[in-house]
Amino acid sequence: MRGRRRFRTAAAAAALLCATATAGCSAGDTAASAPAPAPKPRPTPVWDASPGSVAAVGDSITRAFDACTVLADCPEVSWATGTDAAVNSLALRLLGPEKVAGRSWNLARSGARMAELPEQMAAAAAERPELVTVMMGANDACRDRVADMTPVEDFRASFTTALARLRAGAPKAQVYVSSVPDLRRLWATGRVSPMGRQVWKLGVCGSMLADAEDLGAAAEERRTRVRDRVVAYNEVLREVCAKDARCRYDGGAVFGFAFGQGQLSPWDFFHPSKDGQARLAEIAYREISRR
Repeated sequence: MRGRRRFRTAAAAAALLCATATAGCSAGDTAASAPAPAPKPRPTPVWDASPGSVAAVGDSITRAFDACTVLADCPEVSWATGTDAAVNSLALRLLGPEKVAGRSWNLARSGARMAELPEQMAAAAAERPELVTVMMGANDACRDRVADMTPVEDFRASFTTALARLRAGAPKAQVYVSSVPDLRRLWATGRVSPMGRQVWKLGVCGSMLADAEDLGAAAEERRTRVRDRVVAYNEVLREVCAKDARCRYDGGAVFGFAFGQGQLSPWDFFHPSKDGQARLAEIAYREISRR
């Protein structure tokens, strides 16, 4: 009897050891460890590639400043909401010519910086759009001096607040966020024009375009600092947008686009021309249509 009790005690101890061991027991063990369940994948948000209304927020690029006449907005050729068939704006592609006037709103303002975006987003939310386009940040880097550029964390705070303002009024609106253009590439393209260089001396984006012909170390270092700030702004746009299930960043498509001379304004050699606006519309439509 005593021997059988010792045997049963040993068997129970072995079973307990098997159940609590970190290594798995074989199929014949008394208490094999079950594998941990695989983590559930994060659901991919549904993206509607055919929204029924469009609101645009941003700065002079979205207002098509200097695209038609000197020192004036020309929203009819805006990449986002324009009605000009030659540009074939994003809204025109999505809504058609019959609906673009009544179902799209251009709420951008020439000269606006990121600090103004929360106010623009609140105005956009009031229209209850199905899609909001955002192109903002060039003016945060285009200042008279490098020291005047918007700090990256201020830029982040304003953009985060702007999305929150939109969500408060239009929780289901989709958001397309354009990257900030590469200002150094625009300098490299426009500086070959004698007229462009003269116009730039009037104070167009001094942080990047001042002393356009100066290729010395100090001028190059200044331009590099401006470009680096634009890169940092774009990283903020990507990161903040990624936290919103209905937000899509262009992946740097506009930043990477090489504007040619024909795609720059013939008056300031910096803002997109009518053809440049058409190229921005193509990029936006491609990104929004992407599955």
